[in-house]
Amino acid sequence: MNIEKVLKKNFNGVISVKVNNESIIQKAYGYADIVNKIPNEIDTKFATASAGKVFVAVGVLQLIENNRINLNDTIGNVLDIDLKKIDKNITIEQLLNHTSGIPDYFDESVMNEYAELWTDFPNYKIRKSMDLVPLFIDKPMMYKAGEKFQYNNTGFVVLGLIIEKITNQLFDKYLSKNIFDPCGMENTGYYELDRLPRKCANSYIYDKKRQEYYTNIYSVDVKGTGAGGAFTTLIDVEKFWRKLLGGKLLSSNILENMLSLQSSSDTEYYGYGIWLEKTGEKTFEPWFQGMDPGVSFISIYNREKEISITIISNTGMMYGK
Repeated sequence: MNIEKVLKKNFNGVISVKVNNESIIQKAYGYADIVNKIPNEIDTKFATASAGKVFVAVGVLQLIENNRINLNDTIGNVLDIDLKKIDKNITIEQLLNHTSGIPDYFDESVMNEYAELWTDFPNYKIRKSMDLVPLFIDKPMMYKAGEKFQYNNTGFVVLGLIIEKITNQLFDKYLSKNIFDPCGMENTGYYELDRLPRKCANSYIYDKKRQEYYTNIYSVDVKGTGAGGAFTTLIDVEKFWRKLLGGKLLSSNILENMLSLQSSSDTEYYGYGIWLEKTGEKTFEPWFQGMDPGVSFISIYNREKEISITIISNTGMMYGK
């Protein structure tokens, strides 16, 4: 397996391939800090964009397993904020499987660049999930709840708010205590861009006009929310897969529901907070991903063959020449 052949020529980031928990390749490329030529390493922390949705989904499913909420609970009953034109009968399940129709603050079907969000609304104001509410609360529903699958960032912001409401703590603190710590993910967390801990890679965007890289600090939320934004390492991602699939985070029944087909379009398949690749008539392979300006992340796990592949880039470019 020569995965390096599909990587971009000047790939900047890390890759890992494991088979039966044995490392086939685990390698770092390029720089965490391009200007100062500080190299990426296997234990470098990288931003992961929307990949964090899988952590939020596990957190919500844990609350369901503990009978603190259920899939059919509605946002109108759980949250105590004025939802205005948003359907109060949207269920937690519809948020988890992207069928809610809730107005999306970043609708990827019509918007090309995440950085467009911050033209009139400073990104440095986004330091918790509630800070994103002004970007969607006055918008109408996109479609009737339950009508179809459409990937939606707002839905997971709201799931983050639900975690906070039920647990009375910030969603990222809940995830640290109930997912990251039990998995031994010591280098995973939601960090503010102006207060990054040691060994975090800068994320870079390439300016074609000036032919140079610049950091994404004005292009993304200053701190991640329920929609994404966690920092993690290759090693921690592999720890997460082992604990999740080993039944250490969720019961076997809830885990199988999470990894089973819950919604789909003609070409996309989704469980609860995780993408599914169709491998047979009724079989699917779980994967999660994230993309932001300067950020690319993908991690796939073939449960039948016990193959895991994770690729993370801090220049937002993985494949091609």
